[in-house]
Parts: sequence; structure tokens; C-alpha cells
Amino acid sequence: MNTFGQLFRITTFGESHGPGIGVVLDGCPAGLPVSQEQIQAALNRRRPGQSDLTTPRSEADQVEIQSGIFRGETTGTPISLFIRNQDQHSHDYSHIEHAYRPSHADYTYDQKYGRRDFRGGGRSSARETAARVAAGAVAQQLLLREGVVVSSYVSQVGAVQVPVGYEQLDLTLIDSNPVRCPHPATAERMADLIRQVRDRHDTVGGLVTGVVRGVPAGLGEPVFDKLHAELGRAMLSINAVKGFEYGSGFSGVLLFGSEHNDEFYTDAAGQVRTRTNHSGGIQGGISNGQDIYFRVAFKPVATILQPQATINDQGEAISLAGRGRHDPCVLPRAVPIVDAMTNLVLADMLLRARGNKVGY
Repeated sequence: MNTFGQLFRITTFGESHGPGIGVVLDGCPAGLPVSQEQIQAALNRRRPGQSDLTTPRSEADQVEIQSGIFRGETTGTPISLFIRNQDQHSHDYSHIEHAYRPSHADYTYDQKYGRRDFRGGGRSSARETAARVAAGAVAQQLLLREGVVVSSYVSQVGAVQVPVGYEQLDLTLIDSNPVRCPHPATAERMADLIRQVRDRHDTVGGLVTGVVRGVPAGLGEPVFDKLHAELGRAMLSINAVKGFEYGSGFSGVLLFGSEHNDEFYTDAAGQVRTRTNHSGGIQGGISNGQDIYFRVAFKPVATILQPQATINDQGEAISLAGRGRHDPCVLPRAVPIVDAMTNLVLADMLLRARGNKVGY
């Protein structure tokens, strides 16, 4: 499917080397202030060519608002956003027209559809995520009106990782360096590693940590659409993602129940709080009002500029080396994508929660 969400719903379209990519957003309430500048600011964080750590493909990613926003406010009708492709080098991919690149979607697309757009991967390209970022910027405006703030940052590249938890970081520093890591000393080591990997024509993966503050208690569904399940589905739909964990995640298996349980108390302001937050702000699939935090694992980019053994669409063994312009590490540009998908999930859940009880 190319559609995500129930009430706050998006449908993306377009390919990496087609005329452009876009998104139609339906279900956004009328009267929400949204500017082109706000959408563009989000896209600028994701666009290629923004530093020497990313692909040199040069795309302005200029958003065109085609419908649904009038005089700076949403009208309640479908919002259509379009981003034109301007710097395609389709000839860079002519050598893979009949070849299956290792760990790419070439073979699986052929098996599913009986054909594929080999120019940059077509629909399977991460270029599609620009449409999600544009829609996520609209969702962000809805969340900010409710006091919900989403932040994501690079917490690990290869074996280099931030040595402290998000609570000890100044998240306003996320965009202070090209890696998008709010721990300056670690960011420098990460950047050095990415450059070393790039210079030897290889790639490296890592982790993005997401943090959501100001979430009201009561978002999420109790069975199949649990909040953490929807967040996981959203993150696993992003290109190159191999894993998702929230709260204590896999490390929680090292604790006993007496250590892992989050005890409730009422603070001086009369608010219900928990003394710890191993639950990651979600219990029973529903937000409990504490910070939501999670980690998303990204694999090394599959395209490497080194010869590798593979086969062609006739089943013949061949040697293939990547060409074109590619990220040595997807993490810095993945941060705004994680932000966007988190915004979309929470905006949808917020609208759904309003129908759960009178006076929400």
C-alpha cells in the first residue's frame, strides 16, 4: 500500500527519476496554520547535497502546495504537495537494467511486479521519503498546538555511540553539526568515521533515537493499533531500517520485574508521574503521559562502489559495482524522516483519541 494512517492519512506517489514525488494528505482539520516555509524547512533537513557526509546529488526539494491550504491555513480538503526532481542522472543506472544489486529491491520487485524501474530504484528509492517529510511537517503543526514536541538524533554510527541517555543531552544541538548528533565530541568522531568509510568506497549504519515530550495520556489503541506498534510499523517502513525498540527495549530482559516496573506517584502539581520510565511512555499500547523514547536501527547503505558477486535477470553470475551518487551513511538525513513518521503517527492517534470519550 502507498497509504499510511486512518484519520490523518497520507498517500505518496512518484519515483526517484520521474518528474517528481508528492503526497496527498487527507483528514487534516480545517483552520490549522501551515506555511510553505514550515514545510520547506523540514525538507531542507532531508534534502541531498547538504554536507560532505551525504550524497552529492543536488536537489532543492522545493515544495509546491497544490491544494488544501489557503491564506496560510488548512481548508479541511485534501492537501496536495509536490516536489519536482531536477538532478536525475538516469544514465548512472543503465548498467543495472538487467542486474540484481545485492541487498536491494531489484529482485523482489521483479518477482512481485514482473518489471521494475531500475533508475535509482524507482519507487523503492529513499527519494520517496521526501514526500513523507513534507506531510510530517503539516502533522508537526497540529502536534505543536497540543504541546507535543518530537525530536530525533543520531545516537550511534558504526561502533561510535553517544555515551549518555537523551535526558542528559541538549536536544537543541541536534542541527548544530552535519551528523545531527547533540553530543559534540561524539559527533566529531562519527563524522570522521563516515568520511573514512566514504573514502574507501564503503558504507556504515547506526541508530537514530527518537524522543517525544508533552504527549497526553490516552493516545493509542488497546489491541492491534497499539501506539508502540504503530510507531514500529512507521519506522520499519523507512528505507534501510532493520530494527525498532522502545523504552527499555531488548536491554529490559536483563532486569527483574521488581526493577523494571515503573512505580506511579502524584507530583506536587497533582500530575500522575512514574519514578522510572522503562515503559518508554507507553503502557498497554496507550500513552501514559511520560516521555516516549525509542531507537531505530539503520543498516549500511546497500549501494557500495566496490565490485560484488551477484546475478542478472537470466540467472547468470556477474560482477557488479555501484555507480552514481550515494550516501556513505544514511543516518544524518534519516533524522527528519524519523521525525516525520513520528509526527504522522501521533497526529493520527490524536484525532482518533478525540472520538474515544466525551470532552477529550
